[in-house]
Amino acid sequence: MRLILAAALIALSAPVFAKETGLIFVSLERGNEIVVLNPDLSEHKRIETSRRPRDMHFNAAHDLLYVACGDDDSIDVIDVATLEVIDSIPTGPSPEVFTFSPDEKLIYVSNEEDSTLEIIDVASKIVTARVPTGAEPEGVINAIDGKTVFVTSEVADMIHVVDIATARVTKNIIVGTRPRRFIVTPDGAELWVSDELSSEVHMINIATMEVKEVLRFLPPGFRPEDVTPVGMTITKDGAMVIISLGRANHIVFVDTKSRKVLAYTLVGSRAWDVALSRDEKTVYVANGMSDDITVVDVASMTAVQSVQVGRTPHSIRVDD
Repeated sequence: MRLILAAALIALSAPVFAKETGLIFVSLERGNEIVVLNPDLSEHKRIETSRRPRDMHFNAAHDLLYVACGDDDSIDVIDVATLEVIDSIPTGPSPEVFTFSPDEKLIYVSNEEDSTLEIIDVASKIVTARVPTGAEPEGVINAIDGKTVFVTSEVADMIHVVDIATARVTKNIIVGTRPRRFIVTPDGAELWVSDELSSEVHMINIATMEVKEVLRFLPPGFRPEDVTPVGMTITKDGAMVIISLGRANHIVFVDTKSRKVLAYTLVGSRAWDVALSRDEKTVYVANGMSDDITVVDVASMTAVQSVQVGRTPHSIRVDD
């Protein structure tokens, strides 16, 4: 009886997670909607959102999907079970990319038009701080310890290091031209940033906040100026990074330790965002100019299918 009671108490105290749906969510920047695809890539539903939906994130329980809507200055909240917009959080002008604090009580969002990182209390929808940045901030990501947030400035060509306790920039790191997105390695040691117009990826040592290495990529037959890296993702073990190369219409698989290119994979036009399935067998690529997504098999590093989704896919997330 004691064992049964203990098990019941543990079950009650454990977090409740929504059932995996396997659905694929794609934000359509010019379509003002999220297209939802079934795991077999057939269309499941289209969800009308506020104007210009861009970055998207699930909460930890995967029962809510948050969507930054740049032209209506809001983050829409979608119920994953009903696939309906159920709430909206006001932001500053032109929210683009955001992330949650580790406890999900705060949202850190880059406001492109007023050059700030905005910190919003999720429950009250109140802005608790605005941190000035360089012009056109975009990428936002937490350090593993949750005490620091990094923000890119596309115009200033730098990374802002923001101390969350004081809501102040403590350091600026110069990188390549037009830095866009981030990943942090699972060990918390490195910050990778894609530099769209200099065709580079800068790697920053988080302990020293110094640039330690710069990578450049060139798929066969392309000129350096056609390679415009933006979206990035990393495997759970940190062994491999996958980067979208924009106008080069490819993604690249990179060995994290050796920094060597494992493969270039041809996808759609202006490969913009990349997302891994949870089993890491599949990469989904949002192609901004061909209005489709490409499905890539990780084992063979080859594209297996492309599916039309609508006008200007921006971000892609998988509910698994």
